[in-house]
Amino acid sequence: MFGFYRVAAVVPQLRVADVGFNTERIVELIRRGVEKGSSVILFPELCLTGYTCGDLFFQSSLLDRSEAALGKIAAACAGTETVVAVGAPVRFRGRVFNAAVVLQNGAIRGIVPKVTLPNYREFYEKRHFSSGWNISGCCVDLAGAAAVPFGPDLLFAANGELVIGVELCEDLWSVIPPSSRQALAGATLLLSLSASNELVGKADYRRGLVAQQSARCVAAYAYASAGCGESTTDTVYGGHCLIAENGSILLDSPRFDEESRLYCADVDLARITGTRYAESSFRDDAEKTSPSFRTVALEPVAGPEEPERIYSRHPFVPGEASEKESRCEEIISIQACGLARRLRHTGCRSAVIGVSGGLDSTLALLVTVKAMALAGKSPADVAAVTMPGFGTTPRTLGNARRLCRELGVTLLEIDITEACMEHFRAIGHDPEKRDVVYENAQARERTQILMDVANQREGIVVGTGDLSEIAMGYCTYNADHMSMYAVNSGVPKTLVRHLIAWLSDRYSPAVKEILDDISRTPVSPELLPAAADGSITQRTEEILAPYEILDFFLYHFVKYGAPPEKLLFLASRTFGEYPEEDLEKFLRKFLRRFFSQQFKRSCMPDGPKVGGISLSPRADWRMPSDCGPWV
Repeated sequence: MFGFYRVAAVVPQLRVADVGFNTERIVELIRRGVEKGSSVILFPELCLTGYTCGDLFFQSSLLDRSEAALGKIAAACAGTETVVAVGAPVRFRGRVFNAAVVLQNGAIRGIVPKVTLPNYREFYEKRHFSSGWNISGCCVDLAGAAAVPFGPDLLFAANGELVIGVELCEDLWSVIPPSSRQALAGATLLLSLSASNELVGKADYRRGLVAQQSARCVAAYAYASAGCGESTTDTVYGGHCLIAENGSILLDSPRFDEESRLYCADVDLARITGTRYAESSFRDDAEKTSPSFRTVALEPVAGPEEPERIYSRHPFVPGEASEKESRCEEIISIQACGLARRLRHTGCRSAVIGVSGGLDSTLALLVTVKAMALAGKSPADVAAVTMPGFGTTPRTLGNARRLCRELGVTLLEIDITEACMEHFRAIGHDPEKRDVVYENAQARERTQILMDVANQREGIVVGTGDLSEIAMGYCTYNADHMSMYAVNSGVPKTLVRHLIAWLSDRYSPAVKEILDDISRTPVSPELLPAAADGSITQRTEEILAPYEILDFFLYHFVKYGAPPEKLLFLASRTFGEYPEEDLEKFLRKFLRRFFSQQFKRSCMPDGPKVGGISLSPRADWRMPSDCGPWV
């Protein structure tokens, strides 16, 4: 369903060299994995015999029992489409290989030998095993199965999205892991059967390796390592399982558990393929490398009926508390450095910004003050222009005034009411007709004032519109749509609110009080008259949709190319408090506006990209202005 596949990483109870006991545990865990709806079940390296058998790997009786056990495990897989990868010693042409045996529906489908054999410190694999690096195009008879594909040149393709590559332990730690070549050849899910022993700090390094390899390969990466049943003569094994997707850890299991454990995570392989389509460097590497692989056709594998994947409600906002400080500081610095560079380059003496007491103009003002400091100028060189009009409320106007005074910027207050009335008379518009003309005339009057004030002060106009407004086209063409540098153009609305909340704790109590009230103020362009009690009547989220939902759609649509039906599915699972018919209505509005408003993005001003998504026509997003949402 929608490209989801459930991957199980397993740590079985194990007795060293007790193949019968180990086989029973493996078969039981396969049964449990199938019951949980697993598409793929991954076991550790040499889990059939134990990794720490030492010179027992020279004993034909151990190898014979291992081979016979593979037949029993294959039989246990009969009747299910689940793909199983088990670690076992395999004999081939007078040599023994540390191998991954891939099984499905009662058959051994292929065998992948380990390529990189560690032979340093506590490891001495070359004493017992041969490397599979120079093997290609070969087959082997094993456990009653004839001509089983054998070699590191194998990929296992079940569906268009599910293509599996396999490597073993040290392969991941090598300079060029086999999984890198497998990914370039089309593998979307990479499996690592491992027996990584535990040392102080090694688990952190292991997590980093798995996360980085999944990111480098633009793939899902599953890792299962040998557990506590291995010999402790010289080392201890903790049974660490990890599942990552394009740099993000989805599963990080506990370690040092004596019992058999099965851990599951749902990977989104449609998301992987969508990312690969958009990543030109991935395409270029694939074309330059041209690795040669044999593809083993597996039976089709279904994903889970009900994916258990949880997505962040606010994908643009730092999720981990530990990340919050550094991420927010980095975003503000990117914005401020971009503006400071523009100020230096143009030789401007001032920065002019329209302040309304709303979220966007507040963030832009705070960033501008920092940029002026970077450019060696004082806050007084910022001309903050507040322009009350027909819909301005005492709350927002008061907050704008107080904030400007506290920050020490130059405050200009220019009422646009009479200028707009004169404009209405000039064009013959009835001011009682509260239509788009009524609203846009105010926005364009404000922009004209800002541009002229910038000319007076030898400055530039700093734009305040955010990424969400740009995506929805919720701005007036050639009005708030335009500026000389748009510092918020890479920051979506949910992140704007988050940044202001973060910044409020870094200012004086007086500024914090103002910022906190601005954060609580409903989002509004304030272009329609206020209510009798002075409150805002024109609320953007009632007109469009809640910004957290719009930003959610924006993130998954632009970054991963999720189609409408998947966007709706993800949203229904993430925002369960909304009826599905409301979510569908929000989605239709998002798609209609995103496509119909492209013409505004085609001529948007310069502005800094701060995250993974930008809609700049010069950098990240190129789309015809007359394209419909049916693509």
